Amino acid sequence: MLQLFKNRGHTRPHESPISGLKVAVIGAGMAGLSAAALLARDGAAVTVYERNWMTGGCSSTYSRKGYRFETGATTLVGLDQGMPLAVLLHALGISLEAERLALPMQVHMDGAVINRYNHLEQWIQEAEMHFGPHNQAGFWQECMRIAEQVWAVSTRQLTFPPQNLTDLYGMARRVQVRQLALLPPVLNSMYALLRRHNLHNNRHFIRFIDEQLLITAQNTHKGVNGAFGCTALAYTLFGNYYLNGGMSTLIDKMADYIRVKGGQIILRQAVSELIPEHHGWRIFGEKEGSEAEHHDAIVSAIPINNLVELLPKQHPKTQELSRRCFTSDQLYSAFQLGVGYIPKTSPQSIHHQIHLPRPLPELGSRSIFVSLHPETDASRAPAGRATASISTHWPNPGHLWVDSFEAIIESILKEVEQAGIIDCSQIDYLHHSGPQSWEKWTGRKWGFVGGYPQQTNIPPWKMQGARSGFAGLYLCGDSTYPGQGIPGAVLSGMIAHNKLKGDR
Repeated sequence: MLQLFKNRGHTRPHESPISGLKVAVIGAGMAGLSAAALLARDGAAVTVYERNWMTGGCSSTYSRKGYRFETGATTLVGLDQGMPLAVLLHALGISLEAERLALPMQVHMDGAVINRYNHLEQWIQEAEMHFGPHNQAGFWQECMRIAEQVWAVSTRQLTFPPQNLTDLYGMARRVQVRQLALLPPVLNSMYALLRRHNLHNNRHFIRFIDEQLLITAQNTHKGVNGAFGCTALAYTLFGNYYLNGGMSTLIDKMADYIRVKGGQIILRQAVSELIPEHHGWRIFGEKEGSEAEHHDAIVSAIPINNLVELLPKQHPKTQELSRRCFTSDQLYSAFQLGVGYIPKTSPQSIHHQIHLPRPLPELGSRSIFVSLHPETDASRAPAGRATASISTHWPNPGHLWVDSFEAIIESILKEVEQAGIIDCSQIDYLHHSGPQSWEKWTGRKWGFVGGYPQQTNIPPWKMQGARSGFAGLYLCGDSTYPGQGIPGAVLSGMIAHNKLKGDR
């Protein structure tokens, strides 16, 4: 009996349980590439299907008229010890030459410039100067403590959220007493935390908090639980980095690793249908003449809103997943400008958020985010020129229609110029994109970006887990781990890999 138990699954000593397993990964964004790289490392035969002509999704870099722009993510967080990206890169043996930003971001609000310093005490002094000394220190100290605990726990608990007894057992084995301190913020909203520090009536501060949360958690203080909210607010207090060449530097290294390990990445190949079979799945591609492929397992790195359209519509498991989908009015897309210009001065920070005195025309959004590139990176623009990615939220992208972009563009550029970030007379190139462009680029339904909003009515242990409900179909991406940018996407890929491997 002992010998039979040891040999269950027909694996030899030290052989990975997924060695030789044929796995498809749908989507080559950061989450999909993370899962694919770990699967390839463990010997799985990995094929990544990507509908676009390049890898990266919302974390890639593209060229226009001699300028190189980021498609979405412009801030690289997660390289600090123990954080998901650092753990992943160490596991894969990938190194990055990243520049740590001394000043992660500047916030322009009501005529003042708020420096989001990297050091907690320095930031507390800044916050007290702009929002008053009352309870700022206690609030931000608690935010940082919770955020550090969240990231410390995250890569230790790769069976979270638990979906069966094996997951619970895995969590129990790795639980630490300090993790219990996360229960209060998990069970309460950011509003409760603000109220406890008697900051809930500080309207100036609440405006600041809400626009910060919309960047990382896609929701405001009343809709985000304390654990996610603190992690989102504290992201500038962790290492914020810049990669020469843009985010594609990281993406290319991930893709190269997968190929070196024998994996395939098939570009320009969207998936049109997924059919469950007795032992695996059959995948149908949209490309004319492509043949259906059989795989033992699938990792879906596309949103659930897109995934359910590929599955058998009447299947009870599909209908169950459909109930996890968000509606258009719960989601955001983005309106983005790619700008090439001649800089007059060197910026103190390459990232800026502008709080608007009045909503933008037609969109109604109340803030603008601007990302520049450092002068030290000569690959992003012709000599003597620079790039800027400027974006704002586009609510309800499936239903909000804009007749003309001219008024929006004019309003955005006026605010950016008044903030002293760019002299608009020095702009020599500009293009814009909205939900239709995002949907074409990423394939995401309605072109929504930033992921599903974090919501207090969905506590972390009730989030959509990596197991889809279908045997052999796993999920990752910001549908399963909402918000938190690249660290969250990477963590979701690690969890999908871990659960797939554990199920074999």
